[in-house]
Order: sequence, then C-alpha cells, then structure tokens
Amino acid sequence: MEDLRIDTSISDEKLVALIVQTKSSELFSVIYDRYAPLVYNKCLSFVQNKEEAQDLTHDIFVKLFIKIKTFSHKSKFSTWLYSFTYNHCVNYVQRDLNKRRNKFIYTDSEDEQDYLNAVQNSISDEVIFNMDSEKLTKELELIDPSDKSILFMKYQDDMSIEDIQEVLDLGKSAVKMRLSRAKNRLVKAYETI
Repeated sequence: MEDLRIDTSISDEKLVALIVQTKSSELFSVIYDRYAPLVYNKCLSFVQNKEEAQDLTHDIFVKLFIKIKTFSHKSKFSTWLYSFTYNHCVNYVQRDLNKRRNKFIYTDSEDEQDYLNAVQNSISDEVIFNMDSEKLTKELELIDPSDKSILFMKYQDDMSIEDIQEVLDLGKSAVKMRLSRAKNRLVKAYETI
C-alpha cells in the first residue's frame, strides 16, 4: 500500500471532504488528534468520571466517522463537532438520568409573553459567578442535561447567544429563554442545597 503523507496543516473542512471522498481512517486520525482532548473534556464535564468520559469520547469518534458525510459546511467543522458532542452527551445523560427529580419539558413554540416573562425574571450572570464552586459542582450533577448543556455553553465555553443558536439550531429568543430558565432553575436548586 502506498504511503500517504498527510499534511496536518490542512483545514478541517478540506480534511473532512477528503475523508468523505476516501473513507481514510488515516485522514480521520488527524481530526481525532485535533479534537479528542476537547471532546474528552466536554464529555468529562457531563459525566464527572474519567473512564466514562473516555468511553463517551471513543463512542463519539466512532459515530463521527460514520456520520462525517453529513457535515454540510454551513458552519465551521469545529462548531458542528461541538454540537455533535453536546447532543451525544445530552442523550447519554438523559438515558441514564436518575428519576428522582422532576423534569421540565421544553417546547419550541414558546410564545412572546413567555419570552418576556423569562427575560424580566432573568438571573444576572453575576449571581452565577458568585456561587460557591463546590456547591455549584454538586448541583450541576443533579440538574437536567438540557439545562446543564446550555449553561456550559454560556459559562464554561464562553459561547455567544449566536454561537449557541447555531449549535442548538434554535432562534435567538428561544436560546435566551432557555438560558434564562436554566439559570433560574439552577439558582433555585442551589438555594435548596
């Protein structure tokens, strides 16, 4: 077999196109090397267990190799992979979620009054930043994965509302409302610990 010399400086988008064209696991290993630490850290933030995070990372990259042809180039590959990772982790955590707490069911058809109420009753970012980190870590393990996901995007990954919109494929008002509701539920649960 011919020795493939892989230019590791090639852009993600060109690399993905080559992977789709050739189905080369050697080319895919470049994507893996670039993003495995980021994917692992994101998984670890969801499951808080190193071995489980390693398993999740492995599962994500296996699934990614199969589904990489679905990357549509509408956004940067890194944004798409971020969304792919979040969705996988949220689905994993929801499947295994402890049934001891009530879940809030989101709808994508929130009306304007709900949006206005959420924005008016919104918790300031300063309240989140001033929380005791140990207590906050415990609470984050217990909250709904959808809430945890959007809070991580905003506060851990420092994503803008527009970036979150792209990852979650939602409108701006829906992102703001979900973020506001997640913060309100986090603060309410935090105060009960």
